[in-house]
Amino acid sequence: MKNLEINNRLWIAMEGKTFLGSGRIRLLEKIGEEGSINKAARAIGMSYKKAWQMVDAINSMADEPIVVRQTGGAGGGGTVLTHKGKKIIREFRRIDTKCRELLITEMKNCCF
Repeated sequence: MKNLEINNRLWIAMEGKTFLGSGRIRLLEKIGEEGSINKAARAIGMSYKKAWQMVDAINSMADEPIVVRQTGGAGGGGTVLTHKGKKIIREFRRIDTKCRELLITEMKNCCF
């Protein structure tokens, strides 16, 4: 059989508004890596304004903060993921992988 590739897009909405999707998760991952919304936005080719709006939307829909600002000091301020933010990324990736595995299995069973 030829290589079968199935793509899907997972997103989670609350009250009709996007809470999480692959783009938002990618932004959160980059924030975790870079320690800055600005650096994360640049790394994924997004404007700072758009990134900040996404972070604000995520934080306002979550039951506790996902991303928090850290104020100055010797090394300056920055932005970090909370424990909850790290958990959300892990769980989203896990669920996304399971969905993809299920789709591949189902397609192979029914069609190939």
